[in-house]
This record gives sequence, C-alpha cells and structure tokens, in this order.
Amino acid sequence: MPSIGAHVKGGIKGGVAHALRIGAQSMQVFVGSPQMWGTPKYLDEDVAAFRDGVADQNLGPVFVHGIYLVNLASGNEAVYGRSVTALRSQLDWSDRIGAKGLIFHPGSALSDSYEVAIGRVVAALSAVLDGYEGSTRILLEVCAGQGQTIGHQFEELADIIHALDDDPRLGVCWDTCHLFNAGFDISTDEGLNDTIDSFERIVGFDRLDAIHANDSKTALGARVDRHENIGLGHIGEEAFERMLNHPQLRDLPWMLEVPGMEKKGPDAENIQILRRLAGLKI
Repeated sequence: MPSIGAHVKGGIKGGVAHALRIGAQSMQVFVGSPQMWGTPKYLDEDVAAFRDGVADQNLGPVFVHGIYLVNLASGNEAVYGRSVTALRSQLDWSDRIGAKGLIFHPGSALSDSYEVAIGRVVAALSAVLDGYEGSTRILLEVCAGQGQTIGHQFEELADIIHALDDDPRLGVCWDTCHLFNAGFDISTDEGLNDTIDSFERIVGFDRLDAIHANDSKTALGARVDRHENIGLGHIGEEAFERMLNHPQLRDLPWMLEVPGMEKKGPDAENIQILRRLAGLKI
C-alpha cells in the first residue's frame, strides 16, 4: 500500500513534529535554506535526534529536496561550480540523516543546445557521485517543461542515466502536476496506462523511488508549474484514486507539495484525501 506523506516544515530540527501533526507517514525535508548556497550546519545530536524520531514514530521513507538554486546545465561557470558543490553537500547530508533519496531538478539549458546542456548535467553528476559510497540515491525529478528545463520527457532522464553507465545510485521522482503539464494525460485511464508503459520502456520502474502528489491549476500540456490541492485541479480525485491503486504505483511513497487548504502548505486534509482515495484507514 502507498505511504502517504508530505514535504514538511522544520527540516532536521522540526520535520518529525510537523509530520506527526498533519498525519504524514513518509516525509520530505530541506536540509538547508532552499534559496541559499550556504552549506548546512547541524550538530551530531541534531542528526541523531532526527533519525531517532523517524525510527520511534515509524516514519519514512525520508527524502530530501535539493536547493532550488542548483542548475547542473548552466553555462555560467560560477553557478555550475556552486551547483556541483551544493548537490554533493546535500547528498552527504541526506545520507547522514538516513534519507532514501535526494530529489532535485536537473536544470535549464537556457540559450544552449540540449546536447551541450545534457553534457554538463552528466559531467556534474559524475563529479557529485565520484567517491560517494552512501546509500541515498540521487533522484531526477520530472519537470513541467517550462523554458528550456531538462527532464520533462522520459527520454531526457534516460539520456542522463545511460550516459552515466546506468549507475544504480540514480533514480527518478515523478510529480503528478509536472507530468500533466508536460503533456502526460494521467487524468484518464488510457493516458495513465500510456504514461506507465512509456516510463517502463524508456526508464524502468526500478528507478522510480517517489511521487510528488499535486493536482494542477493549469490544463494538460500547459508546461507551467502550478500546484493545486488534491481534487481541486485539472487532474481530479478520480485520477488520483486510479493512480494510488495502480500496481506499478501503489507501493511507492506519495508526498504532497500542495498549497494546502489554508495556503500554509501540505496539511492534514490533503493527507486524509489521499488516504481515502488509496483505500487506507482515515
């Protein structure tokens, strides 16, 4: 059965308490400010308390979302270098707190060609993974297709993975809003099956470790990233019920990144909606 969770506030110090407050099982946190390059700084006792809290409350799996500034496709040398350093730091911290995956957006090609940009992403990930022996996987998040972002088609994710010799330390995170905006019609039975068949053929479900659960404020193929609460957008409750009970998806962690009914982020009401649709006790 799916593990229903959310991106929670508070990071290492407050994430467990927030997850319990809204009824999340799986959880995603930031390990630093998402809008700053600075390296996270935590005491060993902070890390131990987080890991103990996760274990004691039977939470998990845990994921970390990388900072938003990372752009491994950037042609700006300073941004590129900082992105590589930041991602490796975030990976090490993710491993320290026992996270299953570090989820991040590969980046944007901006004015460069796809071939040049994908080459930068591959070289950057090779550098990040060099010498890394932890258990946390780096998860490439499917994007909505805004601008020249990389990752809105499964072929782009496969290009990265194959170029790194199918490294087992790489995985994928779906985002339902992003998929829908990239043109995958997961709102219908036929569209969902087509999406699943394509992903299995091009990437493979052994790579899919997590799903961000978000309805969409915008219509199919809009190629923008506008999350909505579950059932209040263009994807709809019926589609989420179908996805949550699909054999390829039902045993994955589903983590909310919705605005929340009171515009304060993922909340208990959205958790309960997903649990109901998944046929879980509420």
